[in-house]
Amino acid sequence: MNIELGPLQPEPFMLALGLTLFFLVMWTLGHGLLPRIERVKAERWDATEGRTERAEAVRAEAEAAHDAGRQELAQARHEASRIRQEYAEQGAAAVADARAEGIRDRDRLVSASHTRIAADRAEAADRLRQDVGELAVTLAGRVVGEPVHAVAADRRTVDRFFDSH
Repeated sequence: MNIELGPLQPEPFMLALGLTLFFLVMWTLGHGLLPRIERVKAERWDATEGRTERAEAVRAEAEAAHDAGRQELAQARHEASRIRQEYAEQGAAAVADARAEGIRDRDRLVSASHTRIAADRAEAADRLRQDVGELAVTLAGRVVGEPVHAVAADRRTVDRFFDSH
């Protein structure tokens, strides 16, 4: 191997030594220094960009949980509104039923009271007729000066008077 390099004619020993040392330095860099550099770069990236990405992931997760909570709260509000409406309807129905029952009871009591008042009125009218008849006969006896009870009872004068009026 005879290569013509001009004035830069290297000696073969020095060329071999240079190449050996070059490959030794490259091997040392490749196995010792470059992995450390990569590790430091990875740590630096993890400390800066990695935390940012983790923070973004945590923020996204928090937003998802917040949205889920909002949705659950909206569903709970809707359910509460439905329950309120249901109980309002039940309450209105109960009030209507109670009102209807109260009206039925009132009508029954009014009817019974009217019947009782009519019976009491008839009884009072009969009693009043008897009392007025007795008072009229007594008064007539005083005016005439003798008792007229027997004559009034025989002729039914008081009954005829009340029947005509």
